Amino acid sequence: MKNYTVRTYNSDDFALWNDFIHSAKNATFLFHRDFMEYHSDRFLDYSLMIFYGEDLVSILPANRVEDMVFSHQGLTYGGFVFQSAIKLGQVLNIVKDALSYLSKNEIKTLTLKLLPNIYNAFFSDEIEYAMFLTDAKLFRRDCLSVLDLTKDFTISKTRRESINRGKKKELEIREEPIFKLFWDEILIPNLDKKHKAKPVHSAEEMVLLHRKFPNNIRHFNVYHNDKIVAGTTIFVTDTVAHPQYISGNSQKNELGSIDYLYHHLIAEVFKDKHYFDFGPSHENNGKQINQGILFWKESFGAKTIVQDWYEVETGSFSKLDNILI
Repeated sequence: MKNYTVRTYNSDDFALWNDFIHSAKNATFLFHRDFMEYHSDRFLDYSLMIFYGEDLVSILPANRVEDMVFSHQGLTYGGFVFQSAIKLGQVLNIVKDALSYLSKNEIKTLTLKLLPNIYNAFFSDEIEYAMFLTDAKLFRRDCLSVLDLTKDFTISKTRRESINRGKKKELEIREEPIFKLFWDEILIPNLDKKHKAKPVHSAEEMVLLHRKFPNNIRHFNVYHNDKIVAGTTIFVTDTVAHPQYISGNSQKNELGSIDYLYHHLIAEVFKDKHYFDFGPSHENNGKQINQGILFWKESFGAKTIVQDWYEVETGSFSKLDNILI
């Protein structure tokens, strides 16, 4: 009888890993090694590969910090990735053997930042069940505002007025991979002023990533009288369009630039996608909501889904014994 075997990823697995991503039921381009490794100097990679006999059946994009392993901290989401034909019983064995492997390698805890279900090609809640069985701690739950583009939705009167302002001001939206202009003129000054923060990605990193993933990373700048006034970088998957960065200058309310841009993206550019993911509006690890940001997203018709974060003790692998009776 074939057994499951677990080992860490190495550079020789590059092609095998990426081929698996392309056929998996719950993966996006963020799990491609070319995306994961643009910031490899910041993280100690500890990604897992799980085989059944000679066949790769699951991967876990991950990094290690001392005696802890995280579903990769450089990614927006993660968790175990499975082949499309996987069954629940197989998943439980995979999780059991992965936890056992980590435990034997002196890892005490595994933290999973799960992939929101709108990104899945097929139903994929097996991990939530496995976390329940292992008494994992649900320590964080983020609220994401998502617009289902396959259903009717209503944009509020206030948003429509702002969109019309953008039309009257004759704003021009250009899709162009000119990241540095947006970063330097709009994004960096705004993040510094409002949050004393910097973008996670530099403009140079975005240029590199766009070159590798031109169909998955799309950038739009908004101009008024030929001067940039707003912009957004969109991460695109098979089912979802998600603004990774969005910002406007101090005239954004007067011009309606952000609302005008979003309406264009929703009604024209990404109208054939299933979902438009506005992202989270939370603070304090999901325990508080920024009402202003949430109100704005919901005024486009967005509804709430959640993204769960689990911490599981690796020694709890034995709790997955004798589940199937």
